[in-house]
Amino acid sequence: MYSIEIMVEEHANICRMLKVVRKMCIGILEGQEVCDTDFRDVIDFIRNYADAYHHGKEEKFLFPEMVMKLGKVADNLITHGMLVEHNLGRSYVMALETALNQYKENQITDHKLDIITSAMAYANLLEAHTEKENNAVYTYAERALKDDVKTEIDDECHRFEEKEESVLERTKYLEILDKLENRYMKMSSSR
Repeated sequence: MYSIEIMVEEHANICRMLKVVRKMCIGILEGQEVCDTDFRDVIDFIRNYADAYHHGKEEKFLFPEMVMKLGKVADNLITHGMLVEHNLGRSYVMALETALNQYKENQITDHKLDIITSAMAYANLLEAHTEKENNAVYTYAERALKDDVKTEIDDECHRFEEKEESVLERTKYLEILDKLENRYMKMSSSR
């Protein structure tokens, strides 16, 4: 399915950012300062690319069709699995933003710890989440949905991808990803 290929590609980009987040946290543990601007860029990427853009497509196009057409198994998988994890991820990002705001006001170790734990909680959750979606949810959808439903999902996704604002948004967030990757993935660590 075209839509699933796009979502798997987006997962790869999200996982690239998760590696950056890990490097940023390692840097703090190794004595580097908390770079507020870079963490704000990470939050922007997560909220607007990973969540609104990517999860938005899952929540608008794919998941509703799976729940409506595939019954209780899909309902449990989506409603009590994937959507719960989407919301949990949002709460970790909110906690990260709160920790950054607190650290900006008062640069104490407690707030630095909250930055690291919130960022890594999100990264660990999303790493496992994307793997489940790639290897279970998406394969189930491809196998179980009827061809006409898959075509409808693909058409909706294609229309969304082709919108000018979607193209601009995708470009903006992939540029942020590239910038942060270039900055943090070249840094050495004692790991």
